[in-house]
This record gives sequence, structure tokens and C-alpha cells, in this order.
Amino acid sequence: MMNRYAVLFSFSLLTVAAQAQISFGGRAWGLTDRSEALPRVPVVEFPTVDAAALLAEDASRVADGYKGPYRFGFNHEADVRSDRDGVWSTLPSGDRVWSVSLHCPDAYAINFKFTTYVMPEGAFLFVYNDAGQQLGAFTDQSSPGRTRMAVSQLPGERITIEYHEPAAVAGLGELVIGQVTHAYRDIFNRDRDFGDSGECNINVICPDADDWRDEIRTVAIITTGGNGFCTGTLMNNCAGDSIPYFLTAHHCLSDDVEDWVFRFNWESPVCDPSENAPIDQTVAGCELLVDNVGTDMAFLRLSSIPPPAYNANWAGWDKRDIAPESGVGIHHPSGDIKKFSRTDGALTQDDVDLGTGLADCWQVAVWDAGTTEPGSSGSAFWNQDHRVVGQLYGGSANCDNSVNDYYGRLSTSWPFLEEYLGTCGDTLDGLDVPVVVPINWDASITSIFELPALVCDEDSIRPKVTLKNNGELPITNVGINYTLTGSPTALFVWNGLLQPGQTANVQLPWITVTAGEYELLVNTISPNGNEDQVPENDGWTRAFTVSTPGQLVRLELTLDDFGTDITWSLATDVGTVLYEGGPYADGDAGELVQSDFCLTNGCYVFTINDAFGNGICCDEGNGSYFIHAPDLLTFVESDGQYGEGEEQPFCLSEVSVPEMTAPTLQLAPNPTKDRLVLRASEVLHQVRMGLLDGAGRSVRSWQLLLVQGPIDLDLQGLAPGTYLLQLEHSGGRRVERVMKF
Repeated sequence: MMNRYAVLFSFSLLTVAAQAQISFGGRAWGLTDRSEALPRVPVVEFPTVDAAALLAEDASRVADGYKGPYRFGFNHEADVRSDRDGVWSTLPSGDRVWSVSLHCPDAYAINFKFTTYVMPEGAFLFVYNDAGQQLGAFTDQSSPGRTRMAVSQLPGERITIEYHEPAAVAGLGELVIGQVTHAYRDIFNRDRDFGDSGECNINVICPDADDWRDEIRTVAIITTGGNGFCTGTLMNNCAGDSIPYFLTAHHCLSDDVEDWVFRFNWESPVCDPSENAPIDQTVAGCELLVDNVGTDMAFLRLSSIPPPAYNANWAGWDKRDIAPESGVGIHHPSGDIKKFSRTDGALTQDDVDLGTGLADCWQVAVWDAGTTEPGSSGSAFWNQDHRVVGQLYGGSANCDNSVNDYYGRLSTSWPFLEEYLGTCGDTLDGLDVPVVVPINWDASITSIFELPALVCDEDSIRPKVTLKNNGELPITNVGINYTLTGSPTALFVWNGLLQPGQTANVQLPWITVTAGEYELLVNTISPNGNEDQVPENDGWTRAFTVSTPGQLVRLELTLDDFGTDITWSLATDVGTVLYEGGPYADGDAGELVQSDFCLTNGCYVFTINDAFGNGICCDEGNGSYFIHAPDLLTFVESDGQYGEGEEQPFCLSEVSVPEMTAPTLQLAPNPTKDRLVLRASEVLHQVRMGLLDGAGRSVRSWQLLLVQGPIDLDLQGLAPGTYLLQLEHSGGRRVERVMKF
């Protein structure tokens, strides 16, 4: 039975991250009139390839049921160096140009790998063929932070590499080509009707696929190991933040996975006959995040988000163990231009062994339109709700008998994927990215850190934020607005260099705080002086509590014999949890657990729970607890006989706060009816004010980053009577009496 189905082919794994093979435009001199200024380009010759023998070997593997990566080329080991091979020429400006040609006799196409790619700033590189087709320019930003890069296929048996090095960085570049791939298959279809796949395959531009336009944009063809093709799919995550997660098949993996090249939008522009399409929309490099033989799943993160010009999209998914009622596949059969397949029948679950062990799969009994072939491996299956439920493992389907294909089930793979795709339910729709103009200016804040949830006995904070450039152009300056809820906004201007897709950690200035509960709001404005084109991702918030001045308060908890039953929390009187603890180990009756709290003036609630419902005293040990100050002033105590649990409120009112001797405050009019104007004799920063009634209860509160000039305070809605206005800032506290009529 095995010879009827696909046989997987395993490779060792390497999980080193790589960067994006994204070109930056321009034209090679060798393709312009400037070529006359360059010397004749030396040619590095590679051995002939026995294409007939390789094709016979491929046919034998297919006959044995192999449906793994579609092999198109033969890898030559190489050692072509910019400091030894090719030719250098110096221009009148002092800039230098290095050129070398690679010749693979009778090759249909050539691709290659820079095993050393050291590109100084300002340098650039092109790759072109004798027909004038070009890839590039590639720069230091085509592989930032990395010294290797793979380059995709160009048609023809000879290609030329042209490297330009400015005089200011002369001698700093280094290029080594370590692998050259000779395509012995006609992957760009020069000598035949376009497409090597079976005639039953359907181009994605055809009307059959009209309902699946968003899903088609998620699919890319992969060059694996330099000489094979598979297919894969960009996957949406719960955050919907365009992280380039990518689903494909485990059996596609090769030992140089970090150098894979992903080509998007290789699609015929007409339904029939098939025509070629641009081949330069590529991303090179990825990181293998996780894989699973039991579902033939490999999950990657591409080295870069595909640029907006690619119009890529991210697929939705369904992790439920529910058989699809129908669905489609979108893929590159036999490494061909992108195709579409459809089944109208329900899928069934089946455990199949296609040569490398048992795998949990969905079975497509028959394709009602199209089929799959080698090269389709790793492509997704979408159910009737347009959500991915698995990726192609293999099967016997072809145009002559399009039956019995198997897709590794996403529901079984999910424990491996959840860490990355998130926990937002059983299903997630596709990201549904519209086809839009390029986003040049998009600066976002992706986190606030170095700001604890509880700031203890400190009167200032200095948080950091993560700034990200989501745009297509470098950012050299951006404004960062920051504010505490209800207070004026302050501005910090960041200067530096942030390339597209990169992040930087930025430290904000010191912010003075007083005791209380806050929310810090941070957002970006005006990257490089331009309007941010995606304001939705500009901001981030973080809540925190300040206890300053702080007093040490200690919980002393004596356990009974069942510590696993015990949990507790300490919260503010409005429910913000500051501390919590438990459960503890069993069998430690009599053990004393101590926890120290930093608290300021205010009221709190201590809650303790017992899962078994019998407290901590007395059947299972003489447990108890109390909360006290360093001078042993007790705020809370219990003999532990509380059953399922208890809540104990307490307040602190004598934590030391220095009285404000300056500045002076003026309140007018006082008495007042509805409004009160506050004036201070000098500028105050980070001010917290509260209005207390005769019983000491807070009835109004204000938080201001800056008090400069008169401040209007609204007293409307308060009953007539006497109130206390308490003002706190880093210099101390001041209390003034207010009369309202």
C-alpha cells in the first residue's frame, strides 16, 4: 500500500534566524549604457549536469510514492570570492565595482547562496541574466545583522553578480558564493506551455477561485535546500499583528532551512492559457519555531514581514476536532505557478503512515476540481468557513486519479502552535489585509517595561518603551507622548535610526509620582515629521500603584497540615490586587510564612481562602495569621477558624508625609458655590489632589502632571458643607479647608 502514497523525506534541522531578501530597486550597470565603462566580466564555469539521470531518479521516486519537495535543481558546491575571483574596476569617483558571471551549461535557471554576505552601508548589488532580467538592488538592509543570504532563481544558464562599493567604504565588503544551483527542470517554462503540472490544475485567477481571493494572498512557494519546491501559508495570530508565522510540512525541512527563499504572488494573470508573472517578490530566510512528525507539520517565522507591495495576507484557522464539510487547497504543484483545488465532499479523519511513521490526518477522498502534486507539499487546506485545518502531508492524487490526499490535522498540531498563534478561541478568521498603498510611516509602541505594578516608597518612575518601525522607510526621529490618566501630556523626542521592521528600547524621562493608582499612556506621533499612517498601533498603556511614602507591613501566617488549600490576596479598597500568595506544601503544620508589604495611607482588604472549607485551625493543625507594623501594631489577626475564607479590611493613616512649607496655596472664592480656583506660588510637578468630606471620605480626586497658573476645580453636585482639600507632590503635603454653600 505504501507505493500508492507519498513517502516523506527527512532532513536535519537548523534553527538559526535569517533576514529578508527584499530588493531596493535601481538598475545594474551591465544592463545599461554604462556597461561600456566596465571591463569584460570573467566567467566561473561549473560542471555539466546529467539531467536525464536526475529526471529518471525523480521519476523513480514519484513511482515509489514520493510527494515531498519537488526537486528542480542540482546543488554545486562553490567558492567564488570577491577578493579573488571576478574583476574589480575603479570609477573616476573612486567607487569600485566587482563583477563575476556564473555559467551552468544547459541550465534552465540558476540560484545561489552567499555563505558570506558582508555589505557595508551605501554598497549595493545586482544579479541579472543575459535576457536582461534582474534581481536587486540588494543592500546591507537586505540581510541586516547577518552575514549570509540566499538569492532566488533567474532564468538562463548564465547569470552575473555586480557589486558596487563606495570609495568611503572601500575594502569593507566581502562576498563568498558557497552554493550554486543548476535547474535541470524548466521551472520558468521557456520551452513548453507554461506550467509543468497536470492539465487538470486550475490557475488561481480563474473564476473557480473568486470566493477565495483573500486566502490566495497568504500562499507562497518555497525554495528548500536550494534545489526543491514546497508550498506554505502565512498564518494569522490572535493579536492580529502581522507576525510572519508560516505553516508548511515537516517533510519539506532541509538542513539549511534558515536560507529558504519564499516567493509570493507567482500567479498567472490570465486563466487560460497560463502566463508567467513577476518573480522578484521574495523574502529570504526564516526561523524554524516548532515541528511535529505526528502531523507532518513545520511552523516557521519568516525573517521579515512581506512588504505592503506584495499584498500578502494572513490565513485564519480552526483548531476544533471537527471534520470539514468541504474545502479547498491553494498550492504550487510541481513547482508550477499557483493553482487551486476544490473538494465538495466531507473530509474524514485517518491515521496514515506514508513512510516515516503514523500521522494524524484529514483525508480528502476525491478532488472535484484540480489536484495536488509534488511541490504542493505543506500547502494548507481551508474548510468551508475559509479557515485552515491542516497542511498537505501527501497522497496518491494526480490528474489521472485525483483521490486520497492527506493533510496533517491542525487540531492535533495545536499544542505546538498555541504558544505562537494565541488563545482567543477555537477559531480565528484571516487577517483580511486590504490591498492598500505602501505604508511608509508607521511608528508604534509595542510594550512598556521597567515599571512594576507596585512602586514602593519611590517618588518617581523612569519606564522604558519598545518603539517599532512598521513602515517601509527608515525612521530617524519620532515623538513619544506620555501621560498619567487625567493629567497633561508630556513629549519626548527620540532620535536615532530605525530600519523597517526593527525595534528599539527607549527610556523615558523621570516622572514624579505621589501615592495612588495610575495608568501610564504612551503613544507615538510624527515619525520623521510625517503623519503616522496607522494610528491604531501607536499607543500602549500600563496600570500601576504607587505606595509612597511607604511603610513596611508584615503578614505572619502559620500553616496547618494542608497548605495546598490556602490562598490569600491583599488588595486596595477598590479591588486592585497588590500581593497574593499560596498555595503551599502539605505536611508543614506549624511552619511560619512571612510576607512583607509596602503600603501607604489608605484602606486595604486582606482575603484568605481555604479550598477544603475548614480554615487552618484546628483539626489539621493550629494555624493562624496576623498583619502588623514593625512596632507590632496589629491591623489584622485571626485564629484561623474561618471555614471557606474571610475578608478583613484595615486602614493606614499615619505613614509619614512631610508637610509642605512651600509653595503657598491660594483658594478662591472660599466659601464657594460650584467652582474653586487653585493658585500655587511656584510651579508644581506630578500633583495629586483629593477632596474629603467631614467623615474623611474621598468625594473628588485630580491627578496633574503640571500645576502652573490657576487650576479650576469643579465642585458641582456636592452637598453644602465643610471639606478638606489635600494636595500631595514630591515636596510634601498640604491640607486646606474649603466651605461650600
